[in-house]
Amino acid sequence: MSSGGGTPEVDIFAWSETKDADEGTQEFCDKVKGEVEKTTGQNFADYKAVKYRNKNLCGGEHFVIKVQVGETDYIHLYVTRVTGIQHPERVPPSLQGVQQNKTKEDLLEPF
Repeated sequence: MSSGGGTPEVDIFAWSETKDADEGTQEFCDKVKGEVEKTTGQNFADYKAVKYRNKNLCGGEHFVIKVQVGETDYIHLYVTRVTGIQHPERVPPSLQGVQQNKTKEDLLEPF
């Protein structure tokens, strides 16, 4: 939808484009690793965040993250974290879901 000035409106609540994971993304994933292993029934020696997308909402931020768990094996995580409160760093991220049997080429889509 256009605002009439030729500039498209930006949906501030839309998911971001896929981005390369960084140290902060890995740290975030590490905080939910135990829950991921419990959910999947697997222990991951390899566990490296490689890509992510995020979406900001009032009171929280949502992430879908591609994690490499083997030479050619990947999983997708859906993780949320609380924002907009005093000391949000004290509230751990929350795992919302895991998709297994993913590949490097699979698109990173919210689920």
